[in-house]
Amino acid sequence: MGNPILDRVDTFAGQPRNYPQQGYPQQGYPQQGYGQQPGYYAPQQPYQQPTTGLMTFDDVIAKTAVSIGAVAVAAAAAWILIPDAFLLPALIVSAIVGFVTALLVGMRGRVSPVMLAVYAIVEGVFIGMFSKIFEGLYPGIVTQAVIATFATAGVTLAAYKFFNIRVTPKFRRVVTLATLGFAAAMLINFVVSLFGVDTGLRSIGGGMNLLALGIAALGAVLAVLNLITDFDSIERGVANRAPASQSWVAAFGVTVTMVWLYTEILRILSYFRSN
Repeated sequence: MGNPILDRVDTFAGQPRNYPQQGYPQQGYPQQGYGQQPGYYAPQQPYQQPTTGLMTFDDVIAKTAVSIGAVAVAAAAAWILIPDAFLLPALIVSAIVGFVTALLVGMRGRVSPVMLAVYAIVEGVFIGMFSKIFEGLYPGIVTQAVIATFATAGVTLAAYKFFNIRVTPKFRRVVTLATLGFAAAMLINFVVSLFGVDTGLRSIGGGMNLLALGIAALGAVLAVLNLITDFDSIERGVANRAPASQSWVAAFGVTVTMVWLYTEILRILSYFRSN
């Protein structure tokens, strides 16, 4: 377990596989050379697995950049084009549609470029409206949150590589269960808030809220831990020679985590700006 989007795909989980080939010479077994007499054998060459059509790190990075860039463009367009009178309805609808889309991809274990584009547009509308609310209350906070989000992701990746962080099965289970619990709590909070019930778990404006700050900090920590499992899953996918099409799934998974991290950092900054 880990990021449900990536771990639905076999090649993002488990140990790298060995690929025994039938019909190809295996090292250590002499084969009769073509056009030679019996008893004379051609030099044995180990079979090389084809490398074309396989997922690579560069491919995942490129597609992730395209995905996050599409979300940013859609967010900017929504910010400019959607009138303030429709800000809240657009925020609610895009949040629901984006959540359902992520669930569908998680259950299917695959994503097409078209589906990724649809998600980027929907999530872009959500991010645009969400950011516009905070920017109206705290000018300059969106720029700060964007910089902090990418800085956090960069530091997380550097720590993962340079400190050789090992993602054990127990680590994945803990992160997954904590993430599912957090998501369930936030979903319930979102539903009851539509009926005017304020649980205090989430707030915008109105001064420092220690409970809401703690929830946002917990969300940010979980997002960072999910980034670590994302990096590990991508490494496993490359090692397991996942097909190139799965790079779209990897890009989608990282994009979802980055969007989540951004919203939590934006909330955290807002609470400190409320003082």
